Amino acid sequence: MKSLLKKYMSLLAITLVAPLLSMTPQKDVTWVAIGDSITYLNDHLNETGNRVSKGYLTRVTEKLPGLHYINQGHNGWTTVGIAREIEKLGLVKADLYSVFLGTNDWWSALPAGTINDYQQDTGIETTAGAYRKIVNKLRSLNPAAKIVLITPMQRGDFVYIGNPKNNAYGSYKDKSGQSLEDFVTLINAIGKLEKLAVVDLYHNTALRVEQAVKFKRLKDPSTGAYRNFGYPEWTTVPFNPSADEYPYPLSSINMTYDGLHPSDKGNAVIAKSIVKTLRGLSY
Repeated sequence: MKSLLKKYMSLLAITLVAPLLSMTPQKDVTWVAIGDSITYLNDHLNETGNRVSKGYLTRVTEKLPGLHYINQGHNGWTTVGIAREIEKLGLVKADLYSVFLGTNDWWSALPAGTINDYQQDTGIETTAGAYRKIVNKLRSLNPAAKIVLITPMQRGDFVYIGNPKNNAYGSYKDKSGQSLEDFVTLINAIGKLEKLAVVDLYHNTALRVEQAVKFKRLKDPSTGAYRNFGYPEWTTVPFNPSADEYPYPLSSINMTYDGLHPSDKGNAVIAKSIVKTLRGLSY
């Protein structure tokens, strides 16, 4: 009986202590997240029309105790723009840096450049050269820091919720002779060359262009009546920002809330991918 009681008390002690051990704070890790509006919006949810309740930065830190982010997202900026202003951004020494850029480079028709532009440090006229300048800066701040590159996700037709005249077609066709995937290929090549972790959102099947929204509400050219168009049909139906209703009602939200920027659902997918990558790194 004594031996049984002793065994029971030991099991009870393990049961009580285990949760305490699992809640022990881990080493604090400072994460500087460099990006464009997708990163910026994490801390400016009102600019989503409150369609988003939690961005990917917050979601990642909730999953990884001890990780604290510094938001260096800049609304509308390109990789080239970040590189140009790199000394003015107030970047600090950190344990971890992420670079989530490229979608605005594509839409702005900036040349992607080649891996040779990155290797030869040919300057910030190309996205490749801009990445070299950014990586050099991060390494100068902390040579031991982990650097994670995040590719652009596929994008549908963007229509800004605050001003529908600000709109752009999606990644289902080229812009100025370049595909968005050209930039993704470049980022993956830089990651391979530098042995950096890459979170490839472009090839994440949950974030395919057809998943961007459930539908786009547009005027049917044949009847003039509003109708919900699915992909790829909505890519061929015109939208008049001066006369038409906003094409993305709440019921259309899927991985994005406006064709481009991730919704809560999209941010959850992004965060899951980043968390998986970060868990494989040692600090």
